[in-house]
Amino acid sequence: MLNTEFNVTNDIASSHTLPGAFYREPAYLEWAAEAIFAPSWQVIGHASVLEKGPFVYPFILHPDLLNEPLMLSIESDQDMRVLSNVCTHRGNIIVKEAGPRRSLVCGYHGRRFDLKGCFRHMPETKGMKNFPSERDNLPSLPLRDWKGFYFTALEPGLIPFDAWIESMEDRIGWMPVETFAYDAERSKSYDVEANWALYCDNYLEGFHIPFVHPELNQDLDYGQYETIPMDWGVLQVGIGNAGDAVFDLPKDSPDYGKPVAAYYYWLFPNVMFNFYPWGLSLNIVQPISSSRTRVEFHTYVWREQLLNEGAGADVDTVELQDEDIVESVQRGIQSRLYKQGRFSPKMETGVHRFHQIIQSLIKQK
Repeated sequence: MLNTEFNVTNDIASSHTLPGAFYREPAYLEWAAEAIFAPSWQVIGHASVLEKGPFVYPFILHPDLLNEPLMLSIESDQDMRVLSNVCTHRGNIIVKEAGPRRSLVCGYHGRRFDLKGCFRHMPETKGMKNFPSERDNLPSLPLRDWKGFYFTALEPGLIPFDAWIESMEDRIGWMPVETFAYDAERSKSYDVEANWALYCDNYLEGFHIPFVHPELNQDLDYGQYETIPMDWGVLQVGIGNAGDAVFDLPKDSPDYGKPVAAYYYWLFPNVMFNFYPWGLSLNIVQPISSSRTRVEFHTYVWREQLLNEGAGADVDTVELQDEDIVESVQRGIQSRLYKQGRFSPKMETGVHRFHQIIQSLIKQK
């Protein structure tokens, strides 16, 4: 049974962090799978790596957590949908590999669907009553598009998509994100021996930068670092030092006149959009177990000539430094003597917002 005696108060100056048990007990991850990850928006792909329809892309939504077989079915650029990849007859996986298709045929008993997921035919159905029905169609999920990034939610309802994405759109909507080019060589994944929420905690504050990231600290003005909590996310604005690569901001930007070197956007619960003058590093945090996490890094290049400059010059080094510290914390919270911590009112407002959301959801269970 989950411990609901959390003490994340609205007043950060008197608030405590999540209890150590949240990061170490498997029951909390089991709860998060259904209460957080299943109903939240998840990135499923990008237009730059999709082919023209008719085409089908099978994928597993959170393989180690939700393990939900889905497919992106593309009839045309204007007709795309997310469908279950499980046959409604006996539960076989329908599509094993991505490829061009004009229909979906189950390899077990030949049940056929169109690319909209509607049942069309199955052999040997003579004598079946009340058949076919709506239940014979493949279930579909919502599909949302933001500047070429596609999202879905397994059990939508937790967060309206527009509310989830609008704060990022309002701030950086001027960037031609839809023209950024995917760079497969610079994209990779890391397995981290730490709880997924610890990884998010670390991401959500710049407090640790002078201690953990000496190279990054030289590219950012720590005194001007800004954290902006939102309803369903957190924005961190990194201000560059003189001579570093910074954005050429439009006059209607709320940051116009500031030497912004990076925008770090975290969208609840596990999506991180890191915008640099050279482009975007998209990070997706995927829980594997209560003490292990996979982080996918997807790189999209805007201005290649700026790749080796400023705050976004060496994201690999920053990632390895982050891994080292969160793995150390994961070992530390195994201590029977550690209960919970306190927040820096100036530097940990992002972590505080994350913990507020977690507490509000766990008290609804």
